[in-house]
This record gives sequence, C-alpha cells and structure tokens, in this order.
Amino acid sequence: MIHDDPFDPSPQKRRRAWPLILLCVVVIAVAALVAAAGLTLRASLPPLDGTRDAPVSATVTIARDALGVPTVQGSTRDDVAYATGFVHAQDRFFQMDLLRRVAAGEMAALIGPAALPLDRRDRPWRFREHARATLATLPADQRQLIERYAAGVNDGLRSLRARPFEYWLLRTQPVPWRPEDTLLAVYAMYFDLQYGQVSHVLSRAALRERVPADLLAFLLPATSRWDAPLDGMHTVAPSPATLPAPPPWLSAARSAANIAPEAPGLLSGVPGFIGTGAAVNSMVGSNGFAVDGAHGVDGRALLASDMHLGLSLPNIWYRLSLIYRAPDGGTRRITGVSLPGTPLVVAGSNGHIAWGFTNSYGRFIDLVELVRDPADPLRYGVPDGGWQRAQVIHERIDVNGGASVDLPVVQTRWGPRIVAGPHAYAVHWVAQDPQAINVNLMQLESVSNVADALRAAQTSGVPTQNFMAADAQGHIGWTLAGPLPRFADANSANATTLASLPLRSDTYRGWQGYLPPEAYPSRIDPPAGRIWSANNRTLPEDEAARIGDAGADLGARATQIRDDLLALPHATERDMLATQTDDRALWIEPWRRIALDALDASALDGHPERAAFRRLVETWNGRADVSAVGYRLLRAFYYSLYDAWFGALDKEMSAFAPELGYRAANSRYEATMETLAEQHAWVPEGYADWRAFVLDRIDRSIAQLPKGTRLGDARWGERNRSAIAHPFARMVPSWLPWVRGWLSTPSDPLPGDINMPRVQSPAFGASERFAVSPGHEQDGIFEMPGGQSGNPLSPYFLAGHETWVRGDAAPFLPGPAVHTLKLNGAGAHQASLLNGALVVQKPR
Repeated sequence: MIHDDPFDPSPQKRRRAWPLILLCVVVIAVAALVAAAGLTLRASLPPLDGTRDAPVSATVTIARDALGVPTVQGSTRDDVAYATGFVHAQDRFFQMDLLRRVAAGEMAALIGPAALPLDRRDRPWRFREHARATLATLPADQRQLIERYAAGVNDGLRSLRARPFEYWLLRTQPVPWRPEDTLLAVYAMYFDLQYGQVSHVLSRAALRERVPADLLAFLLPATSRWDAPLDGMHTVAPSPATLPAPPPWLSAARSAANIAPEAPGLLSGVPGFIGTGAAVNSMVGSNGFAVDGAHGVDGRALLASDMHLGLSLPNIWYRLSLIYRAPDGGTRRITGVSLPGTPLVVAGSNGHIAWGFTNSYGRFIDLVELVRDPADPLRYGVPDGGWQRAQVIHERIDVNGGASVDLPVVQTRWGPRIVAGPHAYAVHWVAQDPQAINVNLMQLESVSNVADALRAAQTSGVPTQNFMAADAQGHIGWTLAGPLPRFADANSANATTLASLPLRSDTYRGWQGYLPPEAYPSRIDPPAGRIWSANNRTLPEDEAARIGDAGADLGARATQIRDDLLALPHATERDMLATQTDDRALWIEPWRRIALDALDASALDGHPERAAFRRLVETWNGRADVSAVGYRLLRAFYYSLYDAWFGALDKEMSAFAPELGYRAANSRYEATMETLAEQHAWVPEGYADWRAFVLDRIDRSIAQLPKGTRLGDARWGERNRSAIAHPFARMVPSWLPWVRGWLSTPSDPLPGDINMPRVQSPAFGASERFAVSPGHEQDGIFEMPGGQSGNPLSPYFLAGHETWVRGDAAPFLPGPAVHTLKLNGAGAHQASLLNGALVVQKPR
C-alpha cells in the first residue's frame, strides 16, 4: 500500500503548498515591518535619565514630571538655553523643522511636490535671507543665546538613537538646526497671525468693485453694538443708518442650496497651513484678561491666557520651567509655554509678573496696487510722477523626490508682487523690516512690575500683539507688543478705510519708521480694575485709527468676558478658568427670538418638524455644550440666513480667488445681519414676506442635517467632535483607520464655538489655558491639547489632553520629577562647541 508522504516533493504537492507558504511569508513580512516600525519609533524616543557630557559651564538638570513637562535648571541663562534646545529637539524636532521650512518656503524639499503651492506662496518673502541679516545685527548677548540654543537642538537630535519617524516615512535625513532657524520660527508666526490681512484687503477690494458706495459702507461697519473697548464699561451701538436697496446678487433661486457648514473645516496647527478663508475668519483669535488686586482673592492680581490657534499633534506650544542664577545672585524661575524653535517662554509667569498675548489685528500689511506701464509690465508708477522697474529674482525650490523648480520673484521697492485677476499688488509688510524680530521678549524674565513689563513688550520683535500683564503688587496693565508703524495718514478722517483697501503705487508713501515705546497706547490699573482682550477693538476710535483695523473681532467674546469679570467681586484662579470655558451662546439669542416669533401656531400646523424645532429651541439651556440640540439647530438657521443674503456674493468672490468672501472682508458680518433682521430687510425674490422667508430658512436648516438624523438627536457635540491629528494622519489610507487613530486624539465631542469665550471647532481652539497670580504659581491652573511629545509611542504624546477636553483645573507648575537627565560640563574647551563645530579661540 502506498501512503502519502507529507514531505513528498512532488510537483502536485508543491503546488498545493504554495498558497500556504505565500500566506506565511506575507504574515511574517508584515509582522517584520510592524516590528521594525515599532523598534524605529522606540529608538527615536529620547533618553530621559542618566548623565551626558555637554558643552555647558556647569551641570544642567532636566527633570521631567509625570506629564513629561521639564524643569530645566542651570547656572547661567546660556546653559539653560542650550538645555531648552536639547529638550525641544528630543520631543519636537519635526515640528520645529516644519516651522522653519514654512517660513523659508522650503517645505517641498522635505515633503515633496505636494508642498510646492505652499512654497510658491512663501518663498517670495525670502525670510531666510531676512533671518540671516537680522541675526547679524542682534546684540551680542542675543546672538549668543540663539547660538547656544541651536547647539542644544543639534545635540538633542543626536541623542536620539534613530531619527524621528517622520523622516523615515519621507525617506530623508533631518537637516541640522542653524541659529537663523530660530528667527524663521518667529517668521512662521508672522504668517500665522498677520498674513490673513492680504485676504481681508483683497476681499474688500473685490467688494468695492461690485457694489455702490452706500452699500459698501453698510456692508463694512467699523463698529457694532458688541464693541467692548477697555475704556468703555457699557457697549454703545452705532446709530442706525438708512438701509441701502437690496443688492443685485440677492435672489432666492441663487442662494437656496449652499448653507454654510456648521463648523469650520479642519485646520492644521502648523503656522502657514492655517487657512485665511471666510469660513474661519470669525474664529481666529485669542482671549487674555486680568483682574487687579482689589478684585482678586486675598488682594492678588490674576492673569488668564488662552491663545486660539489651529490644533495639531503635537501642540504648537511646549510647556517648561526654567531656573537659573540671576546676575545679582538670586534665582529666577520662569514657567509657561515656549515655541519649539525658540529659547524663550512666550507666555507665563516669572514669580513677579505674569503675562499673555492676543492677536491685535492692526495695520501691518499694506497692499499697494501697481500702476503698471502698458509698454513694460515690470515698470510701475511711484510718487512724484516717476517710474521704477521691478527686479526679478530667481529662487530655486528644491523638491524631495523631484526636480528643483525655478520661481521668478518680482520684487518692488515695497515688497514682492502678487497678482489677483487683472490687478498686481506690492505687499508692504512689517515682517520684512529689521524691527520685526529680536529677542527682547527675554527681558520679561527679569522684570518685577507691570510698568517695566509693558516697556519690555513695546520693544519686542514679535508679530504685534495685545499684551496683558499682572504683577505681585496687585497691578495690571495692557499695551501693544511688537513694532507699530508710523503712518503719515494715521490722523486723517479715513485712516481706517485706508488701512483696509489697496493704495495706489503712484501716491503711496508707506510708513515713516516705527513709533517709539513712549508713543505706544497703554493702560495701567484702569478704573474698572479689569482688563480684557479677545481680538476686539480695544481702543477708542481716535486711538484705534492710528493702529488700523485689519479684521478686529466682532466683540461678542470680549463683551462676554468683560461682563463675566465684572460679575466677580474677588476672583480666584478657578473663576478665571470658568470665564475661559464659558460656553454660553449669548450671541445667538437674537436669532432664537427671530425663529420663535416666526414659529407661531399657524406655522406649526401640519409641520411636525417645525414643532419639534420650536420645542427644542425654546427649551434649550443657552449653552453650546455637547448635548445642546437647540444650539445646533439655531446655528444652522443662522447660516441659512447668511447664505440667503450673501451666499451668491461669496460664490462670485471666491470665483475670483478661492480665499475671498464677504466674511473675509467683514469680521463684523454678524452686526450687518442683525441690522437686516431688525429691519426685516432684504427679503429675497420668491418670498411673500419676512415671515415666509424665515420659515423657509428654518426648513432648510432642518433639511441640511445628516440623512436619518432625528431633530432630537442633533446634538452639538456630534457635530463638533475633536479632529486633532498629526499632519501625517491625513496621508494614511482610509482602510487603515487604526493608524489614523494612533496619530490622532480621540474623537471627543467638544463644547464651545464662535463668538463665545470657549472658542472651539474640531481642530481649532485654545492652544493652552492658564490662570495664575504672580507669586502664587502653586495655585495656578494650566491645560493644553495634546501632550509634550511628538512621538506616538511616547507616554507623553497625549498626556494631559483629557484635562483640556473637560476644561478641568490642573497645576500650573510642573509636578515632582519622574525622570532626571543631567548634562555635565566636559571641560572648558567644550563650552565653545557651537552647532557641533569647534570655535577656535584666538591667542591672546
């Protein structure tokens, strides 16, 4: 009898075995790849304990707490700067790389052809050349601080046993950090905080071309009833003006089907990726406020800061505490948030003062329409009747995985040229001037009172911000930090209009230098005993005209913060946090009344969905919390009205350029809509009257809910879910959802929205929240989205994130050390090792 031999190498048996063998090979290969990826990720985790030789004058200690927050302690400020660079590189080098590349227009060299559009936008500013030139002119101590920081960055990168995982996926090597790159990180914030003014001015110019003067004035109000300047205890609404006739674009047929989304689209947390389109215009900004000692518990002044930015993993900010010896022999401790790529604490407390920022939306970019010579498009008219010829500079853009690209940059006397339709503009931007960047912000580490803090802020080279401070003596203050241009037309009657429309090249005079610190507006210990800023107009109109308005916020956030603070006789840190997380939707109350007025008995008869809409809106608690159905329905109704009035206009303007639209032109569009509603005005064609118009908008807001969604289940939190992710998460195929999840935060429902203190969309909102009284940091509160590390395998990738989601109170100061790394000085000769190169000392 013949038995089958399982090891018989006959062709038939080999054929039957191949599928099993192939499956085994595939499984082994996949397992090997996963194991290799895991090992690579683990190899790129930083060493957190032990000792290392380093070019420092004395031992520097890096003690990390349970959340990975480091306390960096050294003998000198330069040593601490070196160690700051070291920890930044360990946890955040890829993020730092993106910052410098966005600013320099060098993203394609890292990412590949997909980043070319971004480089085409950013390279014409030639910020790398500006950074090199600025670095050379900085005071010697500031240059040294930056050089020590850069040396620490490169040593921190070398401390990793494998390069960060992003470089493996991109099949490239990280490029060492150069001192100029620290300035590029600041230029990246200029893009983030000021470049949206280009879209703002272009949108206003496009609007001016389409409407008569009276309609333009109505569509672009300079003030609103929501304004909350620092000197005004009560909001005063402007006098109502005669409404212009309905515009030609208004018709029901043209505007019925394009309801604006319930939440802005996803934004990345990397500056330069943030969109400036109309959909997010009303959200971009920050909150900052303070109460003086007379209105704080136990006579303490308090400061609160929550800066609103695009949210990504890792978060834009990096928490840390710096401790070093002061020249007078004392000890300085500065705690707060730093920007990876720079050696300073951007916002926080030094034990004597606490400080924070919000974007100021002043006039920092002028668009100069070039009056071009028909015979030579490079020639443009200049003041006094002459002509000047633009220079063409050829920039080479390197591309990872592709051929380099030649980019001709047309450079005028004021800045690079951009083209929008038939128009060509020179962009005159503060960021291009030498005053744009310095390291004067470091002075805040040593000042001990509000007056000195304001003076330090006024000389700082940062994108110009509202600056708020509180000190341990109970004083509070406000000023502007960053360069303020001196405009020749600042005192003219139409100064605000000039700041928000293009100017002609043959009459444009630009600005005549910059204001000295003593000319900056400021407020110390105002009578109200509180200071508030939410990107709104902070100054009276006469003072505000000298600063300009490039899209200041409506003011609803500021009004709500002001009123919250005035209701607190003696505030605590938790009271400040409660104001930061206030999600009451006061701004939408007028629209609730409008909807309920229209939904009378006859409107409900035979319309069960309208009846459900009314019931849900009527019983809504007034908050944009995660369970709020009434808020979600009202918000959809509001944007349905917007679409009926302005949807066709937005479509027309965006066809001219994608980022243009009415909301980009008018950051106070809510005020325009309120006036239209109060007057029952601009009922589009096809409706019998105002009531019929409103009922149709309610019906359409119901119809735009996702298919199959019952009105009672349309909770705001289902629409406003967290979508905060690493930039690479978008590159993961949809059939690998677990990988996307690994690179993302949980999809938590989030409270908050536009026009309230708790600003929140799926990937935009408070990039940090803290509340602190200087000298009482142990009682302070801090939270931020994401965690300290950019490595998904790190225990600190999302550590602390849930605290931010819930809006809970967590300590401002780092906790007890869990890991300690010591950087030991290894000889006097090593103290001159900068950026990995030996500096040869000249003989005496």
